[in-house]
Amino acid sequence: MSHEQQLLLEFCAPPAGVIVVNDRVCIRTEGSRRVVLVHGVIVAHYDITDRAAEEYSMLTLFGSGYASQDEIARAFGYSTRSIRRYEQQFESGGLKALGRTAGRPSEKVPKEADGRDRKILHLREKGFSNRGIAQQMGLAENSVRKRLRRLGWKAHPEAYLPFPGKTDDAASPVTASRSDVIVESSGAPVTTSENAAVGEDLGKSFDINPLNRSLDRLLAAMGQLEDAAPLFVRADNLPGAGVLLAIPALVASGLLTVARKIYGSIGPAFYGLRTTLVASVLLSLLRIPRPEALKEYSPGDLGRIVGLDRMPEVKTLRRKLARLAGMKRSQELGLEMARRRIAERGRTLGFLYLDGHIRAYHGKRKIPKAYQTRTRIAGPATTDYWVNDHKGDPLFVVTAEANAAMTRMLVPILQEVRNLLGTKRRLTVVFDRGGWSPKLFISILDMGFDILTYRKGRFRHVAEKRFVFRKAKLEGRHVEYLLHDQAVRFLKGKLRLRQVTRLTDTGHQTAVLTSRWDLRDIVVAYRMFERWRQENFFKYMRQEFLIDALVDYQAEPDDPNRSIPNPARKAVDKELRNARARYAKLREKYGSTALDYLEGRTPTMRAFTIAEKQVQRELLEATDEITRLTERQKSLPVRIPLSQAPAAENAMKLSTERKHLTNVLKMVAYQIEGSLVELLRPIYSRTEDEGRTLIQTALRSSASIEPNEKELCVTLAPLSSPHRSRAIASVCEEINKMGTTFPGTTLRLRFGVAEFLI
Repeated sequence: MSHEQQLLLEFCAPPAGVIVVNDRVCIRTEGSRRVVLVHGVIVAHYDITDRAAEEYSMLTLFGSGYASQDEIARAFGYSTRSIRRYEQQFESGGLKALGRTAGRPSEKVPKEADGRDRKILHLREKGFSNRGIAQQMGLAENSVRKRLRRLGWKAHPEAYLPFPGKTDDAASPVTASRSDVIVESSGAPVTTSENAAVGEDLGKSFDINPLNRSLDRLLAAMGQLEDAAPLFVRADNLPGAGVLLAIPALVASGLLTVARKIYGSIGPAFYGLRTTLVASVLLSLLRIPRPEALKEYSPGDLGRIVGLDRMPEVKTLRRKLARLAGMKRSQELGLEMARRRIAERGRTLGFLYLDGHIRAYHGKRKIPKAYQTRTRIAGPATTDYWVNDHKGDPLFVVTAEANAAMTRMLVPILQEVRNLLGTKRRLTVVFDRGGWSPKLFISILDMGFDILTYRKGRFRHVAEKRFVFRKAKLEGRHVEYLLHDQAVRFLKGKLRLRQVTRLTDTGHQTAVLTSRWDLRDIVVAYRMFERWRQENFFKYMRQEFLIDALVDYQAEPDDPNRSIPNPARKAVDKELRNARARYAKLREKYGSTALDYLEGRTPTMRAFTIAEKQVQRELLEATDEITRLTERQKSLPVRIPLSQAPAAENAMKLSTERKHLTNVLKMVAYQIEGSLVELLRPIYSRTEDEGRTLIQTALRSSASIEPNEKELCVTLAPLSSPHRSRAIASVCEEINKMGTTFPGTTLRLRFGVAEFLI
């Protein structure tokens, strides 16, 4: 191509200020003036500040077919949606509808404030936040914000911002009041014995209104606050406020003291360590065991229960628990709580029940499987091993590594128990057939423990005439058994144990093995069969506290050194089982062939000989295959490290730290319920049947809160019947004798029941 041809075909860039819309339309702008040209002819001329003229020009180009909406929008700097909106406005209102500015027209007369607006202004002047006003008025927070903007409300400028450490009188707690709310501050931070036991310094709030903690939130955001101090406001019939009945038991459990010692702090936050733990335990007692369930409850009402403007919501509570789980100290927390409980009730610990609880997993990750007794199938799951006392109350929980069997977990768990109890204390460990192993029994006995378990496998039955009828009253209950007592030996006489066999009405015999020779046979049987207390505990925790729920969705690489069954040997085992099954069928076929010949169903000797040779040849092949697979099986190790397994790099396991932390908190909640039941037992005759139900009802009931300078008075609503209300009133009277203060304050808790005031 020649140079002249290249010059003719080159594209010339448009001059400055010219925008080419398409091959027919262009736009030229000089200064504040703009012209629109079609085939070089001016069709529009306007000032760029005239929005109506520009919108009309765009509509003219589109209506005449000179350009599409996309081309016009690209050239003029608008969106196609805006051009369609201008078209609709032009069709409905003509030129008058074009060129309107965004927002409310300034020439419109402001709407006069009605009664609702005046009340909103009054509450805002009193210091209520937009969110608090919305809760009071039953409006959306966005609606309150728009009304205040329309009414022209402006916040009064603050003279200064008080920080911790300043002692100005203006920053001291004051009392704000209105017609239906009485607000009391928590007072000066004077440390009492109860709060000193908690191991924290009493904080001070710089917010005047307990329903608006904006200043404390600001201080937390600036790193000046570790935990918001509780501020209570008077409330009538506050839903769920009866859960405050659990605060004295929560303080007595030592959870806050232990957590402060182990975790220290979770950093500057409005919802600090104390608030997170108190909120988690109280929410569990209110049967809100998962943060996701908080969506169904009013955060303002829940917050007023613990002295805050609102309870931490889903993301906040999950983030706080994740931060605690990130410290990897939940196991230490659980063991320290168990140590305190043993120190308080150690004299009553004679029997410990140990059993595993399977938590099924239904997600998409491939994790190790475990046999689930309830469904009778093996599936992805995680196993938690719980240690309970003789009453069925939990002591501590251990999460097994990749569903390790009880025979592998008993020794590590009992080593922890030995560290908690000391070297001289001897206890009896009760477990089911999952821990059956005579070799393991010797190790347990050498550790200074006695055992009590069921006998697994076949055993020689005892003649029914040798059973003796036993009857006794144990722990206030009448028990009757047909029992036989004898000594048995295992491991070629190395292990000698005691076997107590029970005969049922159906003739079934259940053998119980123990190393306790000093107990009566009826006591041995009773303690073994009372293992169902732990099963009832699992059922209660599963239904009421959702211990089977998936807490988080995090996974982590599995331990490469973990011992697993050899997958190659497992495949050979399967082939060997199939080969042996085929061999058994061929033998049956050979016998049927011979029987047919002897009974005359085979027509000739020749036919029998042919069939016999065919079956013998197949039997020989099956025998050779069994021999080959047996040799192959012996050459493979039974277990190998996970790192040697195929696709070992993809092996994952569920993160257990946060789940273990929530298990510890729910265990504390269960123990708190149990403490309240023990206070109810001398008062309520039906405590054994419905004690926990009554306590649960009281904790979830409404209550009125009345704070003053020294006390926090909580008045529970009457229950369904007078005798139940009287029982809870008696419990309140016992709790009042403890003189517990609410954590983080100097307010002494005082409880009562309406119409049954103490």
